[in-house]
Parts: sequence; structure tokens; C-alpha cells
Amino acid sequence: MPVRCQVPRSYCSGLKAALFLWMLSFNFVSANYKNTFSALTVVENPEANDSNGEAHVEDEVDPEDLEVFQPTDQWQTLRPGQAVPAGSHVRLNLQTGQREVKLGEEGSLKYWSDGKRKGMVNTQASSFTAQELKKALKKFKEEGVEPTSKDKEKEEAELRAQYRPIEELKRDMAQLEMLVETDFQIISRLIAKFNHSSSTADEKVAALLDLEYLVHQVDNAQDLVSMGGLKLVINALNSTDLRLQESAAFVLGSAVSSNPRVQVEAVEGGALQKLLTLLATERPMGVKKKLLFAVGSLLRHFPYAQSHFLRMGGVQVLGELFRASGGGALRVRVVTLIYDMIIEKELISQSGLDPIPDSSHQERLRQYAQISLLPLLAEQGWCNLVPELLTSPDHDWREKALRTLLAMMPNCQPQYRQNQVLTHSLSTLQEQYEELALSEQDLGEEDGYFGEILGLLKSVLLKVQ
Repeated sequence: MPVRCQVPRSYCSGLKAALFLWMLSFNFVSANYKNTFSALTVVENPEANDSNGEAHVEDEVDPEDLEVFQPTDQWQTLRPGQAVPAGSHVRLNLQTGQREVKLGEEGSLKYWSDGKRKGMVNTQASSFTAQELKKALKKFKEEGVEPTSKDKEKEEAELRAQYRPIEELKRDMAQLEMLVETDFQIISRLIAKFNHSSSTADEKVAALLDLEYLVHQVDNAQDLVSMGGLKLVINALNSTDLRLQESAAFVLGSAVSSNPRVQVEAVEGGALQKLLTLLATERPMGVKKKLLFAVGSLLRHFPYAQSHFLRMGGVQVLGELFRASGGGALRVRVVTLIYDMIIEKELISQSGLDPIPDSSHQERLRQYAQISLLPLLAEQGWCNLVPELLTSPDHDWREKALRTLLAMMPNCQPQYRQNQVLTHSLSTLQEQYEELALSEQDLGEEDGYFGEILGLLKSVLLKVQ
């Protein structure tokens, strides 16, 4: 509506200008008022450096009146009217104009404080409805009620059914103590069984085999002596049943092995003489193996027995075993026994070079000094017998033969140098083992088995050429 002025023209012009300025100020204040009550405010975040224009959004709508949105670790669009849990990240996508939300770095954890008290809430914990909580509380109260007498009796009956009465347990334990036997009791029972007149040959053989398993232990072997069982075993060597001879020799060899006390009892009980007598007569191969095993166990590390062995013609008995036809398996065992006795004396003599105050060791040195094995071996032809093992295709046999040749070298060297067949055999074997040693080196084995045999061959050739 036009404004008419009845006042002077100059005054009317000023009034119109004032009215125009007032209307302009009113529009400006109204615009600011509307911006103040906006539901969404964008706040710049100086730490944000997201290509999508990430910003923190503050929503002033009461969260209790909104649908709570469950964010994930990926950005998702937030619809109008949805609230987000505390600690979530919210941004305004400037390209789409929509709000987006995801879990904060703290994941599902949020913090609370009450004065000086502070804590952390795990929002991933299982939630329960009011109905579920009521049911759980009701069940808790029912379980807390004292059971009735019938319930107690039923529970006690179930417990009694699960466990055995103490009287029954005591009776069973007493029976177990009666059934458990010590090694001493077992040995005593086996000796009684073996010595019983009504026992059959099979039962006696079974008893001897059980004894052999036990007498490997030093204490058990000494218990066998104290109970008189060793005499029964030695007497069993005279049995006409070859199975009893073989089993008795097996028990004897196991009992005397590395057991000086039992070795003394065996030699004084005449075991060595009986063993050599059986070896000198015709016997099956299985029996001879066990007899030779008993002889070797009795002689090793026992110079007293070795002296008796030489006086009883033991070297001659071994020579007959070596020369016997079909005794290939016994040959290497015989040579091994001879080698062990030679090296044993040599090692003891070398250790005797140092001053040792031990009187028992000095006595052993004196006993070994009385044993003249090497001259006797050379006298009875062993310098020519041992090289026969070199013709065997078995590498183990060749190795043992070469070691024994070196051990016998002080007394057999003149005969070795005159034996052209031996020299030719050693040269041929050297060529063979050089090739085998090279094949080992190609496989990365610098110090292989064939290389060791080659070293023995070179040492023997060096001494016989």
C-alpha cells in the first residue's frame, strides 16, 4: 500500500528510508533464528582428512524417541529418524548429501564415569529381555530351595551306585598286594619250577627263558647266585636235551655279562670248562651260537677267565669252530671275540702308563700281563685263518677281518709279507672301496662307512708291502 505523507517532502523521504531499514533488519533476524533451530549442524573436524569429506555430526534430537541404528565396521547410510550408539563415527557425505555411520575405533566398548569412579561397558555382551530375566530368577530361587528328604535319599543312592564300598576296596587291595611279586620272588619261583622233579622239559625251558629276561640286571643276576640258581643253570649244560643246553647257555651268558661277581662264581663253578667241551663236540648251529655267546660274555673284561681259557685250550677250540664246514655265521663271531681280547689288553696296558693309585687296577694290569694271546694265535695258524674272511662279500665281515689283521700285525707281519695272495686280495679290495668311497662323497658323506674300510685297507697294505 503506498504511503502518503502530509508533512514536508524532506521529512517524508527520511521516514521512508527508516521504514525500509527496519524491514531489512527484521528479515535478517528471522533468517538467523531459523538457522539456530536447525536439527543438523555440520562441525568442521581439523583432524579429518577423508576424500569423502568426513565430518562429525551432532544430532540434538532426543535419542529415546528415535530408532537405534546398529553400525558395523563399514560406512552405512543413516536414514532420518535413526539414532546411533555412543562412540560411533558419523559423517556427512558431501557428494550425496546423506549422513553415514560406522563403529568407532574402540569397537563395541564405551566408557562411563560417576564422579571419581570410571568404568568400561561391553556393548557386545548378551542382552536379555525382562521376561527372560524373570524366568532365570525364578529358576534360581527353585534351585536354592532345600531338597526334601526323599530327594536326599535318591541322591545318596545314586552316589553309592557310582562308588564302591570301602570294605570291598580294602579286600581288592589286599588281593593285589598278594598278586604283586618282586623280581626276587619271581626268580625264586622260577628256580623252584625249574628244579621241581615233576616239571616237564617244556616247563623248564620256559622257566629258563623267563630267567634270561631278568638276569640282565646286575642285582637280579647276583640274586640268582645267592639263591643257588646259577649252579642249576651250569648243571643244565650237561642235559641230554639240546633245548635245555641252549637255554642254559643263554641264561649263563646274560647273567655273567659285565658282572664280575657272577663271572667269578661261574668260573669257579666249572662253567668255562663245560662250555668249551660242548663247543668242541658236534652240536646244532643254534646251540653253538648260544655256547659261544656264553664264552664271550665270560671272557670279556675278566683276565682271570681269559687265563683259564688259554690253559684249557680255548684258542684251539675256536680254531676248530672257524675251520668247521658250514660255520660261516660262527666265523665272524670267533674273530670278533679274538679281536676284543687283543684290544682289551692293549687298552688296559696303555692306561697303565699313567700313575694310578688304585690297587684294584694295578692287580688287573698284573693279570693281563700274564696273558700271552698274540704269540699263541700266531703259533696256532690264526695269521692265515683271519684273512679268509676277506673273501666274503659281506662288508661287516671284511671290516672285522681288517681290524683283527692290524691287531695281530706285531706277531703276524712276517707271514703277511710272504703271503702274495693276501697282498693281491688287499689291492683288489682297495680299488673296489675307492669307488665306493667316491660314491659316498658324491652323496655328501665325507667320512662314510666305505671310506672307513678304505682307510683300514691302506693301513694293512702299508704294513705288509
